[in-house]
Amino acid sequence: MIIRRVEVKDSERFLNMLKQLDNETNNMMFQPGERKTTIGEMESNIRNMNNSKSLTLVGEDNGNIVGFLSAERGFANRIKHSAYIVIGILTDYRGRKIGVKFFEEMEKWALESNITRLELTVITHNESAIHLYKKMGFKIEGTKEKSLIVNGQYVDEYYMGKIL
Repeated sequence: MIIRRVEVKDSERFLNMLKQLDNETNNMMFQPGERKTTIGEMESNIRNMNNSKSLTLVGEDNGNIVGFLSAERGFANRIKHSAYIVIGILTDYRGRKIGVKFFEEMEKWALESNITRLELTVITHNESAIHLYKKMGFKIEGTKEKSLIVNGQYVDEYYMGKIL
């Protein structure tokens, strides 16, 4: 398993992995079929990500992209010390410590980038993700009630943060 920054040449494989995640889980933002991004748009998105002060990592196994972690740095001066985290790992690769590896690599980048606050949201019933985040030092800071609608039902999210 290789954890590395996403590259433009990964566009099609990265997009396909995101679409597969959309189909595999209700714990991410997009519903199956909702993501309309083209390969060209993904190439542009990756170029923009890599030219920004943010980070996107991918997990690669035998040439396949099997997960990602993005850390979007705050854009304004008052929040540029923080980064908002999104992570997704394909079902067949969960439970293999890939999430831990993503967080370890991201935290190295965060420290080098003078980021002192990490934050994320997670659906309150996603126990495996909450366990990972707590293991990595995140704390629940609050609840976003009725934050999402999943399968026609309101779902709450925890807001979690970590100070480096």
